Amino acid sequence: MAGIFSLDPIQTEPAYRIAARALREKIVSGEIAVGSTLPSEMAMAALLSVNRSTVREAIRSLEETGVVARRPGGKKLFVTAPPPETLSDRMTTAMVLHKVTVEELWRSMLVLEPGTAALAAQHATEAQLSALDANLAATRSHVHDPAAIPALDLAFHDLIAEASGNRAIQLARQPLGALFYPAFEQIFQHLDAGSRMFDAHRAIVDALKARDAATAEEWMRKHIVDFRRGWELAGLDLSAPVSAAP
Repeated sequence: MAGIFSLDPIQTEPAYRIAARALREKIVSGEIAVGSTLPSEMAMAALLSVNRSTVREAIRSLEETGVVARRPGGKKLFVTAPPPETLSDRMTTAMVLHKVTVEELWRSMLVLEPGTAALAAQHATEAQLSALDANLAATRSHVHDPAAIPALDLAFHDLIAEASGNRAIQLARQPLGALFYPAFEQIFQHLDAGSRMFDAHRAIVDALKARDAATAEEWMRKHIVDFRRGWELAGLDLSAPVSAAP
């Protein structure tokens, strides 16, 4: 007699997920271009051979990821590139839930930020350099203000990323910066390190203005290394998991 065995139930994927994936693939491939208006729910249901409720659920999932949207006050759906904030929120949430440590975050910034500064030295526009000068002026005025300095530092690094002219870097580092901010904030609760940060920022901007990529990269590396030193001097735990800003 044949032995008794068990089988796991067959898992079927909901139809709305299949429909959402089919639409997403056409959008990502460029077959449906960004800015295009999508057909009505009834028309899409006919094209996909599903009912309207399935299409409605598929559209809802695509709206959540920012792939499709409705204009304010409008009903028609159009294809859109997901805003950076949406991508950043998902990545920061994932890193917090995976309990990424402060040291892991710091090491990623040590890899990414110096190279970004080198690119900025090559590609920064005059308008971007002026924005960095304004950031430096604000930092100089608040070097002893622990409430203002972390936000100014975050803005400085965002400006450097923008000046790099590389959108892939900008998108990749945004969630890292969002988590670096609350970690950096903790240092200023224990140390008065604003003047040291300002000196590093000024040296980086001077290198950018001179179009000196090597010096910009070197000073940015020193700046990120200094963050770790400050963390250790403040007696904070590098192995602690990162946390999102409140």
